Amino acid sequence: MGLDVDALLTPPSPVAARALEVARAWCTPALVNHCLRSWAWASLLATAESLDPDRELLFVATMLHDLGVTQSFDAHTVPFEDAGGAVGSVFAVGAGWSGERARRVGEVIERHMWPSVDPVLDLEGHLLEVATSLDVSGAGFPRWSPADLRAVTAAVPRLDFSGSFHALVHDQAVRKPGSAAARLDGSGNVLAGSDRWMDFLRDVV
Repeated sequence: MGLDVDALLTPPSPVAARALEVARAWCTPALVNHCLRSWAWASLLATAESLDPDRELLFVATMLHDLGVTQSFDAHTVPFEDAGGAVGSVFAVGAGWSGERARRVGEVIERHMWPSVDPVLDLEGHLLEVATSLDVSGAGFPRWSPADLRAVTAAVPRLDFSGSFHALVHDQAVRKPGSAAARLDGSGNVLAGSDRWMDFLRDVV
């Protein structure tokens, strides 16, 4: 039986569904699709590796993790993941979460730009970092089923994500040269990731 993509992409709670509404209100379609694919990759990896994250927390953080690169939430001197983490924490407080759980949203978003996150330290942060690395840079394809990767990408297409995200990251790097965005920009992995994804999808079709 094939992957039920609709079920996979369904928000796990009403608060999670509100986070998806926020992403759709403030992000481009390509960025929304990136968030949804990242959730799919994180969720599928958790299941495959018998990990037990807080799925509501992970979904909320995943939907909001790139708000810091959008025009409305871009903080001119603050790294975009820190700005996005602050927005995520505010969202969670507004949703009625405890201060501690709201801060966790911020931590997960901030840590997704780390080179790696120890799952013992932060399981949700680990899953988001690995999932976004796959979606942005094409890192780690063998950890997922090729059929699942194809099914999710067909349902939630990449659109112009790589090119538009490269431009956003480069802009962040110019203004914030000491940031993780500058490290990502210097690596060339956003555009390289586009090529890796095109090669992968061409191979599995």
